[in-house]
Amino acid sequence: MGTGSLFVQQLINGLSLGSIYALIALGYTMVYGIVKLINFAHGDVMMVGAYTGYFILCAMGTTPFGMVCAFAGAMVMCSILILVIERVAYRPLRNAPRLNSLITAIAVELILQNIMRVLPFIGPDPRQFPTMPTKTFTFWSFSFSNIQMIVILLSAALMMILNYVVNYTKTGKAMRAVAYDLGAASLMGINVNKIIAITFIIGSVLAGAGGVLYATAYPQIDPVMGYIPGLKAFVAAVLGGIGSIPGAMVGGVILGIAETMVKAYVSSKYADAISYCILIVILLVKPAGLLGKKLRVKV
Repeated sequence: MGTGSLFVQQLINGLSLGSIYALIALGYTMVYGIVKLINFAHGDVMMVGAYTGYFILCAMGTTPFGMVCAFAGAMVMCSILILVIERVAYRPLRNAPRLNSLITAIAVELILQNIMRVLPFIGPDPRQFPTMPTKTFTFWSFSFSNIQMIVILLSAALMMILNYVVNYTKTGKAMRAVAYDLGAASLMGINVNKIIAITFIIGSVLAGAGGVLYATAYPQIDPVMGYIPGLKAFVAAVLGGIGSIPGAMVGGVILGIAETMVKAYVSSKYADAISYCILIVILLVKPAGLLGKKLRVKV
């Protein structure tokens, strides 16, 4: 394989990984944009989605219908889970100092991981995620698999749907109003609690889909599988500009491509480190992120 072909091949691989990071990063950036909360439990919500898809696929098989049911089941399960978390853990602390909410989010993350570890039908041991048979398509001198195609196309479709919901629906208009000024939106008759819950649900739906996609692309799951992808998705959200939906998409793709290129041309040992190096450089050059906006705070 020539140098140019290798580059294109790694670009496809990076786009596939970056699409998953972008999906998960959207949950971080949407929640932060609304309530200024870094939901560190988001990666573990993704993990719960992956396990939900695992049990559905074990029961129904890796048929196209089984995959559709796995995605639907993961999305529903993650939505229910985040509603409980938001109502029990986050809503009571909405007006508390941000540090309280941040510590609570970390606590929820650890609780989810340890609950999954002690459940008798899950346990701490890794499991092989059932995947569909892999088919490889070759064009010229590079190739891509049907799984990569599904990951990229489904991620792009979900991002387009999210963009439509946020920019062209009444709910999306209310979400943008709450993000701009929560107090004023409440005075204008918007049900703030409902809109915040919907924002959490949308983010968790994307996390559930991302969990199944990640487990399909890297078919091994365990109770702490959401930690590293969740952390990298957070880096992607900050890289693109935390609170910016297009920024989360761009940040996820950049991070996935950079990580894949480092694995191919340098060493896989530095793949994780490059993510944080990119973040540090971007924050030094453009503290608000690539597509973020500077906020003026009156004191």
